[in-house]
Amino acid sequence: MAPRASWKGYLKLSLVSCPVRLYPATSASERISFNQLHKKTHNRINMKPVDPELGLVERSDLVKGYEYEDKQYIIIDDADLDAVRIESNHTMNIEAFVDEGEVDVIYQDAPYYLAPDGAMAEETFAVLREAMRKSGKLAIARLVLSSRERVVTIGARENGMFVCTLRNPNEVRGTAEYFGNIPAGKPDAEMLQLAEALIKQKETTFDPKHYEDRYEAALMTMIREKLKGHKPIIAAAPERGNVINLMDALKASLSQSKPPAKSKSKADEVAKPAARKAAAGGAAENPLKANLLKAVGKSKK
Repeated sequence: MAPRASWKGYLKLSLVSCPVRLYPATSASERISFNQLHKKTHNRINMKPVDPELGLVERSDLVKGYEYEDKQYIIIDDADLDAVRIESNHTMNIEAFVDEGEVDVIYQDAPYYLAPDGAMAEETFAVLREAMRKSGKLAIARLVLSSRERVVTIGARENGMFVCTLRNPNEVRGTAEYFGNIPAGKPDAEMLQLAEALIKQKETTFDPKHYEDRYEAALMTMIREKLKGHKPIIAAAPERGNVINLMDALKASLSQSKPPAKSKSKADEVAKPAARKAAAGGAAENPLKANLLKAVGKSKK
């Protein structure tokens, strides 16, 4: 079955345009979901619209209303919505281009794939795609989705294009309320180097296949066991260590981490002189730091 497009229209750059189709890039259909059942009959519950005066009502009797004052509504029908026609209803008109890394991730919302609509559009589509790929730019455009105009970014992806809707600035909360009371002072230099060493030890190449939803997997295991008539298997929660302070946490983390293969980090340069100094009787100012440095050197062996 061919995928169903969420939007069909034209991608336009100045006087150049081509018909395109927009498809959702993600799907939640594989997620485990539950139905609401009555606890005795196990019949599925139907959610029906209720009017506080009339009781149950038919969905065909429902209309859209905008609350302009408390409990005061203006009725909006389909004809009113159809009358609101702007260019982005059927055209993604590219307004500007920006560097790929310039769009703050906090504004990125829903991902989509963009493909040419028909063989006649493929040449124009390919020219625009490759021009963006070679320039390293993202296009900024607008389109109407679900009765709302959305600003989007458009970029090259494999043989097609990748579209991401952007959140409106008034939807993004400012940071002052959350970060305002966090001290801006610099951390201890030695602890910072040790934290950097811990990061270095855990460096890898990101592969989403390595980060499956463990809760979803455990949930499905429990469901399968219940289908067999067994009691659900409940995994024990991981034990939490009694961490006294940051230095202890770094010490424990580094001692458990797998060292990087045949590579030296800044921690090596820090740990070895400090270990020699401690062995010679020159204890560090902070004994905990000295122990941590020894632990870092030991974890490298």
